[in-house]
Amino acid sequence: MGANVGEGVVERMRGPRAYAAFVGIGLIAGLLSGLFGVGGGTVIVPLLVLLLSFDQRLAAGTSLAAIVPTASVGVISYAVSGSVAWIPALILAAGAVIGAQIGTRLLPRISQTALRWFFVGFIVIVIVTLFLVIPSRDAVLHLTWTTGPLLGIVGLFTGVMAGLIGVGGGVVVVPILMLAFGTSDLVAKGTSLLMMIPTAVSGTFGNIRNRNVDLLAAGIIGVAACTTTALGAWLATLIDPFVGNILFAAYLVVIGLQMAIKAVRGRKRRD
Repeated sequence: MGANVGEGVVERMRGPRAYAAFVGIGLIAGLLSGLFGVGGGTVIVPLLVLLLSFDQRLAAGTSLAAIVPTASVGVISYAVSGSVAWIPALILAAGAVIGAQIGTRLLPRISQTALRWFFVGFIVIVIVTLFLVIPSRDAVLHLTWTTGPLLGIVGLFTGVMAGLIGVGGGVVVVPILMLAFGTSDLVAKGTSLLMMIPTAVSGTFGNIRNRNVDLLAAGIIGVAACTTTALGAWLATLIDPFVGNILFAAYLVVIGLQMAIKAVRGRKRRD
């Protein structure tokens, strides 16, 4: 468990209520992970902080560890239907791992408020585009001399954003693969989940060394999430691509509001 955690907080992190909360958080995160191809951290982190008084850093580290089994089950679920672009996912992951290191180094030098507003703007553009571009279920992600380097750049951007503001992964990769690369929504989601695994494993080892992971909580959340991830992936195949875009846009609205609230609070504290 993370260092400098008070006894009162520790008590809230354990016991029947805490374990029930871990399971509930995992079930929700797993469903969204399978449905949208995201890691679920945008659900796990705020709920751990809100319901169980986790420190923000400990919640983020715990979430990242829980994403490993969740994303693995998601990848298997999408791979069954052939909806995973394996090599592009590895290129994205390599870029993300490098980008995350760059992001964490830039963190003390860049305004968090400005970055959050930038990300809100990015989400707004994506939401508008989701209503204009409907992905074809037959579209695939072709790896060429052009798309390969571009995927590396997308991964790098994703990693930098994750390192700077803690949000990246599927929230960035899925819409870019669909809108910029013309990829099927299912392939975008399956590829996004595969990309997250090496990134999450690398980050988790670092967080364990820094005592920023509650391994018990991560284990319970991860196992619970695995039970609903396949369900979410199955539902994704049943939903019409346009309806899927609408649902993903609604999910992005929630993420954008979270980021906007943090930006406003950050500006108030600075003022």
